[in-house]
Amino acid sequence: MTPSNENELTQAVLQRLEGASDPRFAEIMRSLVTHLHAFIREVDLKPEEWMQGIEFLTAVGKACTGQRQEFILLSDTLGASMMVVMLDQLRATAHAQGSQRMTEATEATVQGPYYWEGAPELPLGANLSEGVKGEPTFYSGRVTDTHGQPLAGALLDIWSGDGEGVYDMQVEGSGMAARARVRTDDQGRYWFWSIRPSFYPVPVDGPVGRMLDGMGRHPNRPGHIHMMVSAPGHARVTTHLFVANSPYIESDAVFGVRPSLIVDFEQHAAGQAPDGTAQAASWWSAHYDFRLEPQHA
Repeated sequence: MTPSNENELTQAVLQRLEGASDPRFAEIMRSLVTHLHAFIREVDLKPEEWMQGIEFLTAVGKACTGQRQEFILLSDTLGASMMVVMLDQLRATAHAQGSQRMTEATEATVQGPYYWEGAPELPLGANLSEGVKGEPTFYSGRVTDTHGQPLAGALLDIWSGDGEGVYDMQVEGSGMAARARVRTDDQGRYWFWSIRPSFYPVPVDGPVGRMLDGMGRHPNRPGHIHMMVSAPGHARVTTHLFVANSPYIESDAVFGVRPSLIVDFEQHAAGQAPDGTAQAASWWSAHYDFRLEPQHA
């Protein structure tokens, strides 16, 4: 088919997918082409605007390094990452219907661009924030299934920025900091020390920052700590704990806040902490119980 107008062009491109061997790939590409062509027609995209878009995507690719994923940042700030997360958890919930579970599973949110695989595994009660700026915070809670049964040996992969919102990956030559993995005890309990997270801006020195500026948007995320929680036979959840009343809690730049993940951080005077350690200065505590869905094929 040789297209003679814009509608025939769309159909010609779609016809080329008839030879695709992977049905799911063909389905995704068919929808992508249809919506992309519709978008171009809707905004009446000009050649110079098309080139600006190409140059923007090229700049996003060039901004990516081993420690910076600008495409994830782009996806996050456009709400695409959170849409994928929400749909994925909806599928898991649909699978779990009829299981007579007692409570809902912990809600997921975006992974973000600062996950660093291979954090050290530390014992319960360890301080993840040795040498890190910030106010000391005692985190504790349990990991259970959706029936409330404790999950012994569940793994919490934890990471955050420092008390000023700076991640180790943003500091050239830095090793891992404010991140580790800990396992629950035989009653599903966990506890560790880190810092009270601060709000911070996503990187704005690259193409995504320029896009946000052009959209008239702020780049800030509310204070949060990341948790990736898993246990054998259960679906892993990648989530955050957000600091209640943090600035930008209502306008997260990546749309990742979910009300169920907002946690009260309680301030304490110097003295003995729940783990028996003596704290010479004031400290904070945060408690949260994670609930994992059964793993489905």
